[in-house]
Amino acid sequence: MPDIDIRVTGRAGRITLTRPQALNALSYDMCMAIDTALRNWREDDDVDLVILDAEGDKAFCAGGDIAELYETGTKGDYGYGRRFWRDEYRMNAMIFEYPKPVVSFMQGFTMGGGVGIGCHGTHRVVCESSKIAMPECGIGLIPDVGGTLMLSLAPGRVGEYLGLTAGRMGPDDAVFAGFADHYIPRSHWEALIEMLEASGDAEHVKTHAETAPAGGLRALQPEINAHFAGETLGDVLTSLRNADSDFARETLKILGRNSPISMACTVEMLHRLRGPSLNIRKALELEYRFTHRAMEHGDFLEGIRAQIIDKDRNPQWQYADMNVPAVAVSNMLQPLGADALTFEED
Repeated sequence: MPDIDIRVTGRAGRITLTRPQALNALSYDMCMAIDTALRNWREDDDVDLVILDAEGDKAFCAGGDIAELYETGTKGDYGYGRRFWRDEYRMNAMIFEYPKPVVSFMQGFTMGGGVGIGCHGTHRVVCESSKIAMPECGIGLIPDVGGTLMLSLAPGRVGEYLGLTAGRMGPDDAVFAGFADHYIPRSHWEALIEMLEASGDAEHVKTHAETAPAGGLRALQPEINAHFAGETLGDVLTSLRNADSDFARETLKILGRNSPISMACTVEMLHRLRGPSLNIRKALELEYRFTHRAMEHGDFLEGIRAQIIDKDRNPQWQYADMNVPAVAVSNMLQPLGADALTFEED
């Protein structure tokens, strides 16, 4: 298919996103092509590792292709979106659980759905242009594609901060927060990929790694921990409102643009997931509870309208006063029963 190039070169299974004009946004067909390739290579003795990369300088993958989700959802057809998310999440889990090394090279923007394919592998490479983010609360969704797993594991309350603010991580920030493993300048990638193809040995990635230029996230952690440690979105907002600091004022301004129900559910999800029982399937199953309901009961369609379709940047959110009732959060995250996400392969 024209949007993705899948082949075997040497000892490596190669998956290259080839829609740079669309910032390599993931369509449903691209997700399914990745899924099929991973299944085929899992038992293939000629494939020792998988390499994920993308054409262009601006983005590895700026997210899912949401135009079709909006078009079907506004007509009252929620089935397409539910199928997209369900099958995408299964593919995300397969990458995380893959029995062979998965090496991803993430230049430029890696957001949303791009995080789901690029940040669950064993060797996650960033460069000087990398900008990684989970911006879903700004469109009425929640950090998904397994993003809640990484946010839950981030140091202190950095996960809440990144999930609620959609903060963009440069290379050092991404390594610090657990979204990447290695910083390697972009000019070195081609030679490294050739080495991986020839050898089938993912350990070459580590030998090429360098120290990333310092980011800003580490220095912010004390303030982040102080303000984002509360049990609910309301606790976070109260802490920020009672602080007289540039950080608090700027953070409040950012939160004021995002969907309150999405932010409230994000806080609740991270709190539920933290602990020894956390795994990728648990995170994805909880995320799917929200996304399954996102069009019908959440702010997703309004968020897409305001940010992508009409571009008026003036979404009419539910709970615009930021007072989200606990029952509203509970309703979005209650179990789905027969519609629950499962991971049995068809």
